[in-house]
Amino acid sequence: MTKTECCGNTVCDDYDQYVMFSYAHNSCNRNHDRYTLCAAHHNEGHEGGWKECKECLGMCPTEMYVWYGTNEYNFEVLKNPPSFEPTLCAGCKEVIPLADGGYVISKGDYFCEDCSRIDVPPPIQ
Repeated sequence: MTKTECCGNTVCDDYDQYVMFSYAHNSCNRNHDRYTLCAAHHNEGHEGGWKECKECLGMCPTEMYVWYGTNEYNFEVLKNPPSFEPTLCAGCKEVIPLADGGYVISKGDYFCEDCSRIDVPPPIQ
């Protein structure tokens, strides 16, 4: 067990269990450190509490701010997270859940995996 740097809560000392580039969510310590506003607020050196921090609110799209503040990796969650319009694919107009990944941003537009695929012609023989 260890204490988080940001809030001093006790978590499993399991950072060493994470395999680089696996994107696994199997480390309690790493999950809190990477996927919460609590840790981001601390790491960015913001003043005051993270739940009232205006700087944190402007760090990412509102959809991600809400996820970072309410997901299962938090010890405390935002009580009244701001509302937001879902992110739509600029191609097919389907909802893209930003927290799940699997999208591309191009010139400020979001594209789902299907719409972001580029048909590359076969090489010339």
